[in-house]
Amino acid sequence: MPELPDVEAFRQVLMNCGRRRRVTDVEVRDAGVLRGVTERRLRRELKGRRLGKAWRHGKWLFVPTDGGSTLVCHFGMTGSLRCCRPDEPIEPHDRIVLTLDEARELRYHDQRKLQGVRLADEYTVDRIVDGLGPDALTVDRAEFLDLLSGRRGAVKSALMDQSVIAGLGNLLCDEILWRARVDPRTPARDLDGTALRRIQSAMGRVLATSVRAGRVPPRRSWLTGRRDDDEPSCPRCGGSLHSARVTGRRTLWCPRCQPSTKGDR
Repeated sequence: MPELPDVEAFRQVLMNCGRRRRVTDVEVRDAGVLRGVTERRLRRELKGRRLGKAWRHGKWLFVPTDGGSTLVCHFGMTGSLRCCRPDEPIEPHDRIVLTLDEARELRYHDQRKLQGVRLADEYTVDRIVDGLGPDALTVDRAEFLDLLSGRRGAVKSALMDQSVIAGLGNLLCDEILWRARVDPRTPARDLDGTALRRIQSAMGRVLATSVRAGRVPPRRSWLTGRRDDDEPSCPRCGGSLHSARVTGRRTLWCPRCQPSTKGDR
């Protein structure tokens, strides 16, 4: 499930593999990942163009070209981006292959095809970003408290809402709330300033480590490293972890370390 750290790693792939290189060929192996653009237009606007400096906002990746169009990628639940040599075997779910000069290929890989790739002009890029909250890596404490204070619904729902804060997904939210000792079902408006500050501090620490790792690391000392166990236990207290669906997603928490409060369900 690509979240902010994964997409930041994909940005680094683009910077190392594609920046300032020219696209010499475009192969669309599955048009099911194209959003609002035809195969013909994608080839026409990318072939012969040089890729610029990639940038990211939340889970969206933007790659400007010297032709004026921006390649926009969203990785949904199963997407990734790889830099390959032309002689490396194509994998079954490699959907788009960009051949670059100096014998390199960028391959957009996605099994479930829930999101995809599009081309955008400056206006469309602005519209995408305007619909998102601030990037989670840039949110300071005062802004975080302002964004979450008084919001309706569970705190996990608020954190996962991309229009509130962009970039946090299921794994990150569970990890952050576990470290902050906050029950994910707690209504955001019931949290006092102390709890919100704990969440913001935990968010910063979790993101810093995850960005360095290029993913939310499945360490045994992290909640993430326990979620797939048959009988998951808390890395901190050893108690049994509870699982339920919050905001439509499987959510894991420790009832001992993250005690429920008034209004929890």
